[in-house]
Amino acid sequence: MNQDMVMRARVMLLSANTCVVRGITGLWIYRTLTPVEPEVYGSKLAYVLVEASASPSVRDLPERRMALLDEAVEVATALSPANPFRDKVLRKALAARRREIEGPSAS
Repeated sequence: MNQDMVMRARVMLLSANTCVVRGITGLWIYRTLTPVEPEVYGSKLAYVLVEASASPSVRDLPERRMALLDEAVEVATALSPANPFRDKVLRKALAARRREIEGPSAS
């Protein structure tokens, strides 16, 4: 992992003044930091991935939505069972993926 990118992500995170950085910026930050400290940033990455899958920018891109949700499930599953956020983000990611698979007619 490029240490300059990790440092930049940490600076951006510290300057964000929010608990969870959302959107494209949040995706970049958490995708950069999760490989370095998965138990610290993995749950936030999974959360932001699920949010991103519902964004208007991917409304007409079902393959992209599913890729984001698959990544969210993968990240959440990789968290330690002792991680206090694992179950919550895993349930959220699995539910969103199930809704995506079932489609709008199943609602």
